[in-house]
Amino acid sequence: MIQITDKDIEGTTGTGDCLNLPTAGEYHVNGLSKINIVMGKNGCGKSTLLRNIEDSLQTGTEYIGRTRYITPERGGALIYEAGIEQNIVGNDNWLQGQRRRNQTINFRQQSVAQYRKLELLVLREIEKPKRSDTEYTFDAYIKEINTLLDNIEIRRHHQSSFKIFEKNTENELPPDRISSGESELISLGIECLIFSKELDESKHNLLLLDEPDVHLHPDLQVRLMQFLHKLVSASSFRVVVATHSTAILGAIESLSHTRIVFLTFGQKEIFFKSISAIYKKILPVFGAHPLSNVFNQAPLLLLEGEDDERIWQQVVRSANGRISLYPCSVDGLGDMNKFETEAITVMRSVYDNARAFSLRDMDLTSDEIQSMAPMVRMRLSCRAAENLMLTNESLQSMGLSWEDLKSRIEHWLQTNREHVHFGVMEKFKLGGFDRRTFDLKVIRNDLMGVMGSCKPWEIVVGKVIAKVEWDGTTTFDQEGTILAYLGEKVVKHLLPNKSDA
Repeated sequence: MIQITDKDIEGTTGTGDCLNLPTAGEYHVNGLSKINIVMGKNGCGKSTLLRNIEDSLQTGTEYIGRTRYITPERGGALIYEAGIEQNIVGNDNWLQGQRRRNQTINFRQQSVAQYRKLELLVLREIEKPKRSDTEYTFDAYIKEINTLLDNIEIRRHHQSSFKIFEKNTENELPPDRISSGESELISLGIECLIFSKELDESKHNLLLLDEPDVHLHPDLQVRLMQFLHKLVSASSFRVVVATHSTAILGAIESLSHTRIVFLTFGQKEIFFKSISAIYKKILPVFGAHPLSNVFNQAPLLLLEGEDDERIWQQVVRSANGRISLYPCSVDGLGDMNKFETEAITVMRSVYDNARAFSLRDMDLTSDEIQSMAPMVRMRLSCRAAENLMLTNESLQSMGLSWEDLKSRIEHWLQTNREHVHFGVMEKFKLGGFDRRTFDLKVIRNDLMGVMGSCKPWEIVVGKVIAKVEWDGTTTFDQEGTILAYLGEKVVKHLLPNKSDA
């Protein structure tokens, strides 16, 4: 059984008050904020976790008010059935028992009955003698539900609770004529609103939503999360959402008071984490791939900085579909390990057979870096991405040879002694023009000027990489080539094999 204690957790997002649900049994749940997302594959225990929480809180505690579990299998039609309303009114436990089943064939009929109850509760509030808010009407709740819908809207009706119309028309639609996604949004909107009106304001209240993304297009999933965020921000309850939708994953990074856990098989220690700067960077990447097979076709590529990101974005654009990657900058080598760790956590929790890559500069080390499945970790075989612009292929794309460039640098040094970067350029020459390992960062734009090009160096390098192919006969150690500077591991993992064409 879960025994509730109320603790504040220092440093959390939102208001700072997060709810812990420590257990003496199977699950230990910690760090619940306003919106809490449980991500994981089918069968990893998301539904079990939510039902376990509800089971343990059925009798109520000193700290917990109302809880409600919404099953992932929500069938039925948006019609009023008197018998269902009689069961709800006559037995306080009837609806809860129905909702805990894996499949509820008349879920939507129950939602319509809940709508009638919602209307009654709101009207009672309006009639309170001390209420001075003249704009508080039940129509405001109708409007909230209709914000979820693009093409249809519901309108109050005295006999059947509400009727459905094409938006901004008088064309009434029967419930069986609207899509399952539209029915789902109306039903979930009613369920969330009625829960918000039945709270114990003096305690914590928990709404447990199991896979609310079922039947919903990714755009509608995002809209539902925005609806939930607005609702919990104005009410004294928390929502726990179990899902494996990457559209929801991408949506939550912009929502405040949101925490997340990536659930794996057999995991019993559940700690919801705030949306860190790392999550804000990588979650939209995963959210852009609502189907895991699409994500696997364009795997994540973590890169040290924005320069590297621009290079590989150009690679993808110039390859005309031959190279599929999703470049993502981590804004500095110091954060690379953290980004890798979090990305691996997301992939293992959400995707089957996922793969991703990270690419570091070589800098001053040539040591091999070990991969961490499903993340392939790599280094360039030159000091940094800037050195790629001095490869034979990059120079050839600008009509130059390496000897031509050295001659131009000699001339530049003779005529630009007062230049702010003269010392660095001279050091490059005196060091023997070591184009592979010299730190070119300061003079990279000067070098592009020496070459006579007005193009950004990242564009030049990206276009050159996009043309690279390899096969079993390819030589990777020929000095000055793009193959040698990228390195065999990078080429073989990121660039196309001729034999696969």
